[in-house]
Amino acid sequence: MAYSYEQLEQWDKQCVWHPFTQMKQYAKERPLIIERGQGSYLYDVDGNRYLDGYASLWVNVHGHNDPELNAALREQLEKIAHSTLLGSANVPSILLAKRLLEYWPHMSKVFYSDTGAAAVEIALKIAYQYWKNIDPVRYAKKNKFVSLKEAYHGDTVGAVSVGGMETFHRIFAPLLFERIEVPSPYVYRMEEYGSEPEIVDYCLRELERVLEKQHEHIAGVIVEPLVQGAAGIIVHPRGFLKGVERLCRQYGVLFICDEVAVGFGRTGTMFACEQEEVKPDLVCLGKGITGGYLPLAATLVTEDVYAAFLGDVDEDKTFYHGHTYTGNQLTCSVALKNMELIETRGLLDDVRRKARRLAEWLERLYDIPIVGDIRQKGLMCGIEIVKDRRTKEVFPRAAMVEHRIILEARRRGLVIRPLGPVLTFIPVLSMSEDEMAEAVRILFDSIACLYNQVQAELV
Repeated sequence: MAYSYEQLEQWDKQCVWHPFTQMKQYAKERPLIIERGQGSYLYDVDGNRYLDGYASLWVNVHGHNDPELNAALREQLEKIAHSTLLGSANVPSILLAKRLLEYWPHMSKVFYSDTGAAAVEIALKIAYQYWKNIDPVRYAKKNKFVSLKEAYHGDTVGAVSVGGMETFHRIFAPLLFERIEVPSPYVYRMEEYGSEPEIVDYCLRELERVLEKQHEHIAGVIVEPLVQGAAGIIVHPRGFLKGVERLCRQYGVLFICDEVAVGFGRTGTMFACEQEEVKPDLVCLGKGITGGYLPLAATLVTEDVYAAFLGDVDEDKTFYHGHTYTGNQLTCSVALKNMELIETRGLLDDVRRKARRLAEWLERLYDIPIVGDIRQKGLMCGIEIVKDRRTKEVFPRAAMVEHRIILEARRRGLVIRPLGPVLTFIPVLSMSEDEMAEAVRILFDSIACLYNQVQAELV
């Protein structure tokens, strides 16, 4: 049965509470209601098409409605949709774990979940229990975690506890466990600390100062490798990630890498950690793991970490955690096909080539005075919008400048999202060069249009 746009709009506003959305404002606007997708495009219920400039929240790899991913899903569906992983196994989850560990040869085990936040939550619980399992007396004080300024690792209570984004997290402060914040190398807003290498040195010195003083109280350090996504696509200079790993080893704390946003080709390599040859103790995977089809996440651990949980039944070393759909057959089957297609289609080489072209096209945005900074790693891009380029002052939130830009971009055929004052462009990884060039043209025209509106408002 077909429903009219008006009916769907009414029910949407009446029944659905959208994530990360001020619903009072949402109710005033005409919602975008997606009906289908094809390749790099989303189609609304009226048949209008839009370039998917946020990869449906950073997850889509091969494009929408990919025939080979569809076939993999149908093939598994003909066998079984789901059976529990609690106390039994299933074929796709076994094969996917084996495949993931081939990319992470220093890792030993895969623990499945269904969202990136859950993968982080699991990593934090494992890291905490690891020390208690080894020696609950000697390591009784190892209860804290270190994370970066403006860190974002998801929305569950544990993940929020290691987050550092005031807007998202401050309301929940009474619910959270203690974390220790250290500076992040946000080069655009740290000019007073000198060059990129000097900024990296400063941040690492601050981390070392914390670890030297409090390592006996710290269970682990968690970072997003290379790029802090939700913080506004903050790209870390080379050497920072490797430096964090070195300090974790030096001071005997676990090193956790949250690859949820940056994994599966997004930064130009299969996983971001490869680019600095780091080997974390725990790694969290999600988003692109199924190519944008189904919710799946995973937490990988080393043999040393895993071995700490082995013991007799009455030793209480078991990791008591699990979700109903852990290791679901449909999700694991699609993930296996996704990883196969990344290889057979040469996607990583394609991403690196397109990233170089994209960097050239994005430079033109600096012609617009309200573009303060453009940050990019692979096909992750952030355009920071400022009121004053010299002082780097941003527009007041009430002006909704970034929101107005994304509405203009949508009107022109591109879907993107802002993160505070930063416009993000995170395209479908398989998006063609021509489509990407068109997306950047729409970005330019939309930002320029808003700039002209702001100038007119000042007259």
